[in-house]
Amino acid sequence: MNKKALCAAIVAILMLSSCVADNAPNEQEAEVKVSVADTERTQITELSTTLIEETTQPEATTVPVTSPPKPVNQSGLSRKKREHSYGVAKNGKPHSISVDAQKYFDSTGTKAFCLDTKTEEKVLYLTFDCGWENGCTSIILDTLKEKNVPAAFFCTLDHIEAEPELIRRMIDEGHIVGNHSANHPDFSQISREKMTSEIKECENKLVNDFGYTPVFFRYPEGSYNEDSLDLVNSLGYKTAFWSCAYADWDVDNPKGGDYAFETVTARLHPGAVILLHSVSPDNAESLGRIIDYAREQGYEFRALTDFPI
Repeated sequence: MNKKALCAAIVAILMLSSCVADNAPNEQEAEVKVSVADTERTQITELSTTLIEETTQPEATTVPVTSPPKPVNQSGLSRKKREHSYGVAKNGKPHSISVDAQKYFDSTGTKAFCLDTKTEEKVLYLTFDCGWENGCTSIILDTLKEKNVPAAFFCTLDHIEAEPELIRRMIDEGHIVGNHSANHPDFSQISREKMTSEIKECENKLVNDFGYTPVFFRYPEGSYNEDSLDLVNSLGYKTAFWSCAYADWDVDNPKGGDYAFETVTARLHPGAVILLHSVSPDNAESLGRIIDYAREQGYEFRALTDFPI
């Protein structure tokens, strides 16, 4: 009962009890009824005091329950698998596959990107995927520091847990550490709940151990669907794909620094998001030359935080 209703009820009872005393037919009966009325007033006063005290106590705070991600069958978005493809760029121009991919990402409104089509200057965005350590990351970091180039490192949970000193160095030297999921699953094949768990596990490790909150996500193997794009975006992430890459993850088949240099530089184009793998000794060996060549061609290296999205 609220205060106004309570007070109204008390006043009504008091008026009724007063009427009992005022309408007594004789003195003896009046004395009895007045005595009864006085007793009732005392009881009503005590009751009203108790009720008022109870109604003025602070109400219990209701803690809102965070709803889990919407079930897939309610999202209305396609679960059909899409595998990111970028095409091999030539003659300083992005492949039409990358151009079309960026148009698709723009149409989704999910802050996903693979190619900068808005910046007029010749810009490049250097990124690395880090699933495990092969003794090359510190060499890459040394080169980036020497050349004053920003980069983004997309790390899995295993890599973060195994190489905390490298992660700390990336952060301290001004690079971006991106979320590459906890266990590197195919995001086109798992539920929204599982996607959330994969992303949050990796994120929580960076927040709790390094005080660093990641804002960029990269799909394992570039596999996704419309539903997963929506889920990743709803968690506050921007999704980084790529428009320039090569088969550098196969450490059992190294081809040397010259091959890496020639392959990467032949595929450079304005607005390129370059994907390299930090496990490649070929990349570690050629990175400095790639950076020098790109700058000689008028390119500028920028951080993903400068990407116009």
